[in-house]
Amino acid sequence: MVEAGRLPPCDTGLWHWPHSTGRWRRGLLSDRRALRPDNHRGRWLTDTTREGNVQYTRDESPGMARLPGVDDPSERDERIVLHVDADCFYAACERLREPALEGEPVVVGMGYEPGETSGAVATASYEARAHGIESAQAISTAIDLLPNRAETGGAETNETGYYRPVDMEFYKSVSADVSSILADCADVVRKVSIDESYLDVTDRTAWEVADGFGRHVKDRIRREVGVTVSVGVGPSMSVAKIASDFDKPDGLTVVPPAEVMTFLKPLSVSLLHGVGPVTARELREMGIKTAGELAAADPGPLIERFGERGRELYDQARGEDDRPVTPKGRPKSFSRESAFGEAVEATEPKLEAVSRLAAAVADRARQEGALYRTIGIKAVTPPFAVNTRAQSLSGPVDDPELVERIALSLFEEFHSAPVRKLGVRVANLEFAAGDQTSLEGWEQSSGAKPTAEETATPSTDGTPNSQGEQYDLTDFL
Repeated sequence: MVEAGRLPPCDTGLWHWPHSTGRWRRGLLSDRRALRPDNHRGRWLTDTTREGNVQYTRDESPGMARLPGVDDPSERDERIVLHVDADCFYAACERLREPALEGEPVVVGMGYEPGETSGAVATASYEARAHGIESAQAISTAIDLLPNRAETGGAETNETGYYRPVDMEFYKSVSADVSSILADCADVVRKVSIDESYLDVTDRTAWEVADGFGRHVKDRIRREVGVTVSVGVGPSMSVAKIASDFDKPDGLTVVPPAEVMTFLKPLSVSLLHGVGPVTARELREMGIKTAGELAAADPGPLIERFGERGRELYDQARGEDDRPVTPKGRPKSFSRESAFGEAVEATEPKLEAVSRLAAAVADRARQEGALYRTIGIKAVTPPFAVNTRAQSLSGPVDDPELVERIALSLFEEFHSAPVRKLGVRVANLEFAAGDQTSLEGWEQSSGAKPTAEETATPSTDGTPNSQGEQYDLTDFL
């Protein structure tokens, strides 16, 4: 929750204090105005600030603080949807831990170790893909195409690559860092897999400045997490998805409503969301090779050939997709994290960060009407070892002071350790109305202090995901 009169964390420039809607609205540019509600007089006050050569005028009515020419989102029908897709995500995570892998062919998978006879590629960097390596490819085929440098005496040659085992726990932790940023930048986020999400940012920006908003999201993820993402911006989920794939890696493609048909028309039908090799071949057999040809086709034969899926393909090729961006069920946890510019050994700044994060995450849970049974912390130590600790309570509570006290207690072992990033979370959420467990009940139950759960990465016991598999992750593990 952002305080009245202060700017929220996704600093993109068009600010609206949300007394009625419960959220800030944002747009583009660094010029900003903070509004605060005057609860005593029932009116709104405006804090006007000057940045550069722009100064906002005074406006005491609630509403979007907008620059001239930027329309009011309540007065337009077109949605603004972002699809954020991490580039070669597992390989990017491995490069976080081993910066020396930057620019090198990296293959993440299982079965390449001596004595192993089977396995598959989970992902491959673009440098490895240049050698013919593909996701879900047999690991034996991959090694034939690109020998493991570790098995060739470490000789540095363009004909060998680096192979790494899947470390799912570490990848989930990095994914959670990205998700935390996305949650700051959108009112509605739908996470569909470990490395991709849809965002509805209609109330946060405008088409006139959507390019800058998308770039802000990309830059913040790169700066704070260290991985690159490709972003597609469109008026629907399907257009945004196609746009994010259009200019990989590290791409940004914006398709305004008026340009949807022009954008889609020349594309191969194989680029449409959900069209695999079999469907693409069947469409070609019908004389349909491009999205433009599909959009101009008679939908009758399509429906006869593919059933209701034929109608969906026809609509998608015409840019017609009214599916709302909806979260996948209720969240399993809430978390807040903060990264230091460099590893910090001094105790005091780390404790201050823990207390601040504990207050923020407890406030988020209260805003969402959630009770929690588990309180945890995360401490990332160099190079990228992710250490988590958690305590489970005897029943669900809503107690910010308890969150802070337990978080500080769990963090004690890291007082003198160098820490790059800190996080606090609450988990095992309950949203149904009901009596919450009292603090006294928790302190007295069983007469024993709950045992801290420990998980440290890196580890090597992960399993590769098959192409298209989706993961429903908590904020961090």
